[in-house]
Amino acid sequence: MSTHFQTAVKSAVSHTHRRDAIDRMVERGERTNLALLVQMGGLRGEFRRRALEGLAKCNASDELAELADDTTVDPSLRRRADELR
Repeated sequence: MSTHFQTAVKSAVSHTHRRDAIDRMVERGERTNLALLVQMGGLRGEFRRRALEGLAKCNASDELAELADDTTVDPSLRRRADELR
């Protein structure tokens, strides 16, 4: 796991730092880590959506397809993943 991923999932991190960490993962093309963020139930929806949109920016169609089919992912995120793939 990258340091940006670790920052994004830590509980004692400000919203700004969490958003910045997700943006860095997008810039670095960390598709697997972004997909994990989308799947994480304990992470606020805004950060999960940011990670999902980041996957689209990375052209991560395989990861988006997997998320769209994953019944453990929130239905609204699954629909959005399906739209983005």
